[in-house]
Amino acid sequence: MKRTVVTPAALTPAALAELKDWLGITTAGDDAQLTALLRAGLETCEHFTGTMPLQQDCEEMLGISAEWQALAARPVQAIAGIDGLPAEGARFALPVSSYAVDLGADGTGSIRVSNPGSAGRIMVRFTAGLAASWTSLPDGLRHGVLRLAAFQYRSREDSAAPGPLPPAAVAALWRPWRRLRLT
Repeated sequence: MKRTVVTPAALTPAALAELKDWLGITTAGDDAQLTALLRAGLETCEHFTGTMPLQQDCEEMLGISAEWQALAARPVQAIAGIDGLPAEGARFALPVSSYAVDLGADGTGSIRVSNPGSAGRIMVRFTAGLAASWTSLPDGLRHGVLRLAAFQYRSREDSAAPGPLPPAAVAALWRPWRRLRLT
């Protein structure tokens, strides 16, 4: 399975303003770096919690199976469509009658294909993420992303070996949202 973000989450000016306020920065000189740290913080949050914080449009490649297959990203808000990927030739839209989708109460998006046609794999288009915007992100997740970005900004010139990521204070904020999977 391989997920690609088609439309990344929009980081509103409120996110940057909140980080700059936390750091006590009033100039715009570091805005690009701070925005990049916020994006990295969101990615780290997703890896730690197993939950995509902000909604994004994604695509994930899966093999063909008549059994239910879960998408890796959670929580899935909507599955927009499924394309077949043949060994040779162009990608094509699978007819809706060729597959079934299920959105679980736990945020899992699952797919099963009954009639793949010439497809050897499928590409699933979907929207996933907990919150539609930065301001609607739960406080613990949002504050953890801010603290992580601030921690990385402050330690950017520190020559000492960095500690574990995320730092304990950030992990404590994210732990209630952590989703573990047995494999």
